[in-house]
Amino acid sequence: MKRKRYTSEQVVSIMKEVEGGLGIADVCRKYGVSQGTFFRWKAKYTGLEASDVQRMRELADENGRLKRLVAEQALALDAMKEVLRKK
Repeated sequence: MKRKRYTSEQVVSIMKEVEGGLGIADVCRKYGVSQGTFFRWKAKYTGLEASDVQRMRELADENGRLKRLVAEQALALDAMKEVLRKK
């Protein structure tokens, strides 16, 4: 059976359906996910809007870029120290 992948925005809309009054079992059956998956999504996405999820993704991307920058700077600094130590 092929796994379905839902985007964060789709998960938020699924969560809104449950908040709107549909039963958890009905929503899980409708989208073909287990209740365990639903409760994992609930722990992660409860109270978020689609724009919040998009902002979280942007922040994660920026954080990764900044971490790479710091790693490159640390590598360059280490190389400079090695050159100075050899003199």
